[in-house]
Amino acid sequence: MRRSPKGSRGKTPKKRGQIRHARKKLLVPRTAKQFFAKPNDFQETWNSVTHVISKMRADRMSLRKASREFGLNPRVVARLGKSALRKRKNGQYVAKSKDRLLRILAVPSSDAKGGKREIATRDSHEASIVGKFWAAAQKYLQTGDSSALKKLRRQYVIDASGKRIPLIKDLAELDRLGSAGVLSFESLYAEVA
Repeated sequence: MRRSPKGSRGKTPKKRGQIRHARKKLLVPRTAKQFFAKPNDFQETWNSVTHVISKMRADRMSLRKASREFGLNPRVVARLGKSALRKRKNGQYVAKSKDRLLRILAVPSSDAKGGKREIATRDSHEASIVGKFWAAAQKYLQTGDSSALKKLRRQYVIDASGKRIPLIKDLAELDRLGSAGVLSFESLYAEVA
């Protein structure tokens, strides 16, 4: 009988019941259709992940602290938001200056049902433009000061498909939508079905 050299044992084929089941790969959504096809729990988690990364970027906050603020496990954020994070040599994660994570945002629209429509964007810069618009609209509705709206350079947002979505800057239209209750700050992010 021939012996194999020390330490090099031949691999035996695994029996059917012994094959390890690979951990299911969690695919991140790239389109609105993929996002809305996911379960509601995942949609809520995904929205929270994008909030955590935005908070890390804006406030230069650690992953652990930002995750705690939104009630998420930092490992979940690191796994789902991997493309938006950079790991330093010391092991800490920091948010990249831009990211391509999908965000479903609501934008006021006079021609849409309910006074707003949901758009999908895969650019953090476009999402921040929408956020600045909502902040300026809230300031106008609460104080009557329209200076923040006038300072906005762009009058549109580019969605994930490259289409330009206009932002309402007509003060009379904003007043109408505001009195209808469409322009509450909570309506910035799309409602999870």
